Amino acid sequence: MQGGIVIVGGGAGGLELACKLGRKLGPAKVALVDSRLYHIWKPSLHEVAAGTLDIHQEGLSYQMLGHDNGFTFVYGAMTALDAAVRRLTVAPVTATADNEEVLPERHIEYDSLVIAVGSTSNYFGVPGAREHTISLNGTEDAERFRLKLLRLLAGAEQEAEEGDQAGLDVVIIGGGATGVELAAELREASSVYAVYGFNHLQVRRDVRITLLEGAPRILAPLPERVSDAALRLLNKRAIRVVTDCRVTKIEKDKVIDAKGNTYHANLCVWAAGIRAPEFLASLGLPTNGRSGQIEVDDHLRVKGVPNVYALGDCAGCVDASGQPVPPRAQAAHQQADYLFHTFMRQAAGKPPLAKPYAYRDYGSLVSIGHRTTVGSLMGALRGFSWFVEGFLARLMYLSLHLLHHKAILGPVRTAVLAVARFLIRRTTPLVKLH
Repeated sequence: MQGGIVIVGGGAGGLELACKLGRKLGPAKVALVDSRLYHIWKPSLHEVAAGTLDIHQEGLSYQMLGHDNGFTFVYGAMTALDAAVRRLTVAPVTATADNEEVLPERHIEYDSLVIAVGSTSNYFGVPGAREHTISLNGTEDAERFRLKLLRLLAGAEQEAEEGDQAGLDVVIIGGGATGVELAAELREASSVYAVYGFNHLQVRRDVRITLLEGAPRILAPLPERVSDAALRLLNKRAIRVVTDCRVTKIEKDKVIDAKGNTYHANLCVWAAGIRAPEFLASLGLPTNGRSGQIEVDDHLRVKGVPNVYALGDCAGCVDASGQPVPPRAQAAHQQADYLFHTFMRQAAGKPPLAKPYAYRDYGSLVSIGHRTTVGSLMGALRGFSWFVEGFLARLMYLSLHLLHHKAILGPVRTAVLAVARFLIRRTTPLVKLH
């Protein structure tokens, strides 16, 4: 493909933008570049890690989505950018088994470029964090966690059968949405694993889950009522929550905090913060030092670089009050919608949008297992929020995933997929056992 609109990153925002533009402009004008072959909604990764969601059933092929939505899919990771000639470089793709080259390095020219590569973990310089923890940045991380959890459960089952009640310890560092959702999902999953052959494990005693948070409360960015409800639900599930806990060092089998407390860890997850991918700093684009995000103006244009835009977690965007737009799926969705209208006006030869992008917070929902959800929904009146909990909140949480699928698959296929997955879950194990 020569010229047109090139979108790098097939996460929630990037993929939605590619699908909407592709359906209007076609594959000769729209391309999506991604280092993976299939898409999974990132807020679902905690379910993949716990084994309650199978990525081979949940994942959607980018090649299929490109065919169905009218965009060109380019497989590979972006490695370089020459903004002066409007050209980016895509790395070669190799087979994992024998390192044989499958696709060579490629160069793609563009008229407009959108960078939507999401985020990765921010370890804040904590010694041992990168080496001894797993972060849920992608499907491969979630699968690695799940397989290690299975091995540890098998070992603990064998020990319990022989009379040793050592069990296993899972430590999750970070009490934001990812950490809280993972802790709750792991507790539910461990109970299901016990049904499927781990008969000697008493999960509340033998599978010990500890959540460490540096702030005075978990879910600190959300209203205190949401935080209190989540804490109550985690306590009911026998999950230990430690707040005001600043982790200073992580070793192979333990976590140490600033007060000298030690937490034994057979499996440790880092969910304490995110930053933009480090390779962005090598592209010659302006980035902020705090989180490495690409600096954009109020129209999502990269500052000082013509015809380049950024959206989602990797974009350093501020709202009308000067506060950073939070790295949430709803922000990426809104930004994708804004850029869709921007590019459609360009295609029609109309002047650019005069109205700048404005983030609107519709609230947040946090899943506490498969049975309940807590959160706050923002009303039309400024400062008004509505606390939701339980089954109603759970339905709202599930609807967010369906709305994302609707944007990339359409309403009919989304409905069919939802019914199919419901039926499949009635004929397969509740957790992935292999």
